[in-house]
Amino acid sequence: MVDKRAKKWIYLNNEIMVKQGEDFQLEKDKEAVYSYFVDYVNKNTVFFHNLEEKMGYLIKNDYYIDFYEMYSHDEIKEVFKLVYDKKFRFASFMSASKFYQSYALMDDTGEKFLERYEDRIATVSLYLAQGNVEKAKEYALMLINQEYQPATPTFLNSGKKRSGELVSCFLDEMGDNLSGIGYVFDSSMKLSSIGGGVSINLSKVRARGESIKGVEGRASGVLPIMKILEDIFSYANQLGQRAGAGAVYLNVFHSDINEFLDSKKINVDEKIRIKSLSIGVIVPDKFMQLAMEDEVCYTFNPHTVFLEYGQYLDEMDMNEMYEKLVDNPNVKKKKINARELLVKISQTQKESGYPYLFFKDNANKEHALKEIGTVKFSNLCTEIMQLSEVSDINAYYEEDTIRRGISCNLGSLNIATVMENKRIKEATKAAIDSLTMVSDLTNIDIVPSIKKANDELHSVGLGAMNLHGYLAKNFIMYESKEALDFCNVFFMMVNFYSLERSMETAKEKGETFKDFEKSEYANGNYFDKYITKEYMPQTEKIKQLFEGIYIPTKEDWANLKEQVMKHGVYNAYRMAIAPNQSTSYIMNSTASVMPVVDTIEVREYGDSTTFYPMPYLTNDNYFFYKSAYDMDQKNILKLISVIQRHVDQGISTILYTKSTDSTRDLARLYIYAHRLGLKSLYYTRTRKATIEECISCSV
Repeated sequence: MVDKRAKKWIYLNNEIMVKQGEDFQLEKDKEAVYSYFVDYVNKNTVFFHNLEEKMGYLIKNDYYIDFYEMYSHDEIKEVFKLVYDKKFRFASFMSASKFYQSYALMDDTGEKFLERYEDRIATVSLYLAQGNVEKAKEYALMLINQEYQPATPTFLNSGKKRSGELVSCFLDEMGDNLSGIGYVFDSSMKLSSIGGGVSINLSKVRARGESIKGVEGRASGVLPIMKILEDIFSYANQLGQRAGAGAVYLNVFHSDINEFLDSKKINVDEKIRIKSLSIGVIVPDKFMQLAMEDEVCYTFNPHTVFLEYGQYLDEMDMNEMYEKLVDNPNVKKKKINARELLVKISQTQKESGYPYLFFKDNANKEHALKEIGTVKFSNLCTEIMQLSEVSDINAYYEEDTIRRGISCNLGSLNIATVMENKRIKEATKAAIDSLTMVSDLTNIDIVPSIKKANDELHSVGLGAMNLHGYLAKNFIMYESKEALDFCNVFFMMVNFYSLERSMETAKEKGETFKDFEKSEYANGNYFDKYITKEYMPQTEKIKQLFEGIYIPTKEDWANLKEQVMKHGVYNAYRMAIAPNQSTSYIMNSTASVMPVVDTIEVREYGDSTTFYPMPYLTNDNYFFYKSAYDMDQKNILKLISVIQRHVDQGISTILYTKSTDSTRDLARLYIYAHRLGLKSLYYTRTRKATIEECISCSV
């Protein structure tokens, strides 16, 4: 398993796999953690005699901001004491090594640790509380209990003097002129350089062969733009610490859709191939209807659509406009087979994992801001779904009209710990407060459209992790009716308390998100499904799990409706469930709400192999960690659809296929997911194939 040069903790971790009889030696992982600290971490951590000496050194040498401008030393000491008194211990070697390899502050030589896990938690809490020591203690308790985990940028950068931004995710739309295209190139470079993942909607860009200044055949289409964006994200990274990451989306009715998909084929010409840029397809209901009915389908040249109607193709309701576009001779179009295109999408996914699918109409049917704007595309991990508008960027002598892009910061509740501590309400509200503070502290003035969105909408994305871990710990199968029952109640509660806290924030600040009065919250429509039906546990097992936890009733929702209509809501968007693979390791949790792939995960680090047993794994509950590859994918999609009912944005949803599954099998899963009301599909993974996770959204 490991060679003679391997460290003691690696040997111990590897002994997990040496069976004693029929059982794995899972206890060896705890021994590996102990060895890792005694033989490595402790020996390579800078020693300070006391907190005062530590803070003085870190502030003086520009590692930390000057916390003494916000707090007295006694207040800082209170927060650190609260954290250290919890006597935290990492539950697995993977958890400990992930933190110290990726998150702990190191000295400028890169050889010595300046922080322990407790120090990072105290520092993040102090920074996000911005001088309010009681709030800092509230955050610190939530974090040291591992009830909530901020996104990587927030957890990594909070409180540091030399740091990147706290925000994970940015999205913007590209206009159809050189100035607009240049604006997005410039914005993408700036956002990537501060560590953000950037997603761009290319659907407004004219197709290859369209006219420029009335001269036909001059436009180059979206592919050259994709090439430039790929180079931008490769070049502009956060000091080499975090790689740049980008995604582009294209509407399926755009005439360049075939070339767009071909760019991810493995055997395509290198001039066309896009290697590192993620791609996503925007799929309106109309296309799914045409594919299911095996009808003739047309894609359209977007510039001819704009010239004819004064409206962009991707902003049209295709249920209403499709036939008109087909019948209009002035709109140039290509004839395709919709079903064959859907199969081509699945074939491309089988080869590369891409494209992501964004079901546009599903996202907008339940959109609480539908009278304010439209959700047109998503991000690198397909969970951010907010309204956006293209900015008008003109020649240098004309004034630009800056409109809203999208900015979102993320974090995740640990389902297991908030349930076991019976703190769903407290953790959800504290998490929303911390996310709101990140939004309030963020000022991306280098990109005006992103700044405008954040200033006006205060959007956040509270997610969740450890669903499969919690279910397995309680001997519940992921595909069971009990799992459906649990998710329906739990995520209803997170929705309730996140909305209640956002209302309370609006009341405290005397401020709502812009145009709140036009929203489904303001007119009360949002609450209809909650005041007409109770969301109480239906199965005996789930009733037991919720014992001692108050569950909001129809009457509570009716009261919340009244309060929201009176005081407003501060955050235009509140919930989004990201993949969060990276930070789930720190939390010793299963990632996001998806099922696990392996009961004991194998990770390669340099020349050594390490093993990560799933959280709470014993030789007794091993059976409950059924691999996602062995599950009926329809059962996974059904569970995600139950969660989606309560999430105002989206959920990163992965499909797990076998190499024997056909492209038509995969296409049928798209249709099923769409019918269930899912808003997006993330990667498709085939057993034994590996795809790197979305780093920018790994919360």
